[in-house]
Amino acid sequence: MMNRRRLLQSAAVALCPAACHEKTATPPAAATPPPPADPAAFASLTELTARMQSGKATPTTILQHYLDRIQRIDRTGPKVNAILELNPDAKTIATAAKSGLLQGLPVLIKDNIETADAMQTTAGSLALRDHKPKQDAALVTRLREAGAVILGKTNLSEWANIRSPRSTSGWSARGGLTRNPHKLTHTASGSSSGSAAAVAAGLAPAAIGTETNGSIISPASACGIVGFKPTVGRISGAGIIPITHHQDTAGPMTLTVRDAALLMQVLSGDFKGDLPADALKGARLGILRGQSGRHPQVLGLFEAMLQKLRDAGAVIIDSVALPNARQIGGLAWKSLLVELRTDLNAYLEQRGGDVRSLSDLINFNQKHRDTEMPHFGQETFEQAEALGAPEVIAAAQEVRKEATRLAGPEGIDAALKEHKLDALICPTNDPAGVIDLAKGDVDVRVLTTPAAVAGYPHLTVPMGFVDGLPVGFSFIGTARDDERILALGHAFEQITRARISPAL
Repeated sequence: MMNRRRLLQSAAVALCPAACHEKTATPPAAATPPPPADPAAFASLTELTARMQSGKATPTTILQHYLDRIQRIDRTGPKVNAILELNPDAKTIATAAKSGLLQGLPVLIKDNIETADAMQTTAGSLALRDHKPKQDAALVTRLREAGAVILGKTNLSEWANIRSPRSTSGWSARGGLTRNPHKLTHTASGSSSGSAAAVAAGLAPAAIGTETNGSIISPASACGIVGFKPTVGRISGAGIIPITHHQDTAGPMTLTVRDAALLMQVLSGDFKGDLPADALKGARLGILRGQSGRHPQVLGLFEAMLQKLRDAGAVIIDSVALPNARQIGGLAWKSLLVELRTDLNAYLEQRGGDVRSLSDLINFNQKHRDTEMPHFGQETFEQAEALGAPEVIAAAQEVRKEATRLAGPEGIDAALKEHKLDALICPTNDPAGVIDLAKGDVDVRVLTTPAAVAGYPHLTVPMGFVDGLPVGFSFIGTARDDERILALGHAFEQITRARISPAL
């Protein structure tokens, strides 16, 4: 499905045939969306805060609600299998919840984000089970200081989907397979599969995911929730198991854009979080037709959303070209392989334990092949390990500079400047594919590479359903324009109200 290697590698070839650049006629209407689920099970962070302030709920009653639902939906029943591990101290923390923006609110975090508590941090791998981190990740410290209750760790595509080009998104040796709560036969996408599926299934009001290329945006859109990849550097990466510091970032995965903005206020030290109701009025939005694909039902939904934007006062500029779109993925991939070895080696060495390098990790997986590699191998790890020569590392640094320049200043920024745009827009994804552990992910169009390589903000907001599966609407901006992108997405969300929770 929508995994990171194929996103980058396919971008090096052609993102879309030339015909996709032509203005598309309105295709047939999309299929009828699935029936809505019980709305009481899907309260946002904002709504939960209001309930506590009115005396209708307490941190402990809210926590118990989610624990009961996890038992009923994740552990038994449909078995979405989104949550890898629950925090045994969650009830104690909820009882003692102090003041803060997230006072008493449960939040899940992806299992590649360090916690120095009773839980483990493994990236879904058996290799890290027996050696816990010494301290919380910087973002976890911020969550705790804001009064959040760390509910547990979510499953993920093992090692954030970087181990093999033939992987199945949502599978890890430690956690097994996470499924899409809208259709359990279909992928939740990756690598923040568990974070997206948990929020979509109402197992928590919010989760923290991470992204290098698509790992927040793709699963969020595939599972029908809000996903925000901020400008790289807005959230500290300290304590997150790395792939490359040039692209890695954590980000919120929530039911609403307002909740994503709330989490950004907590996770970033310089985020205002203003969401003006009239953000769309006069906003200039450029359609990336070349990245929109050719799925008739997805394009039909997109055209309907464009009309809503026009009705809200937005100025829509059609067929905006994205310079260098065919080049940036391949360039970034070449440098990423080298950076993976360098960054992961540094992380594993400082963490300690038996696995202290990528080479050690490869050997561990070989030794435990039956449990670690029953469905796919570690070809990407092996490829990265072979790229340790000093001259290769030096060359990769130059390639990274070129990729970042082409994706950012000469790519997204050039398109924004040419048309005096506030943001670029596009359908985020085509419907998720069917899970096939024997064959791995199938190729499904999803837009992530340009913003990921540039390190720029990218927001996906639910747009509707095709054949019972969610599709998203993307807003992409320039560096550090996170607040404006969230404001546009919030205004879009208010006029569309397209999110529907799974009936399960």
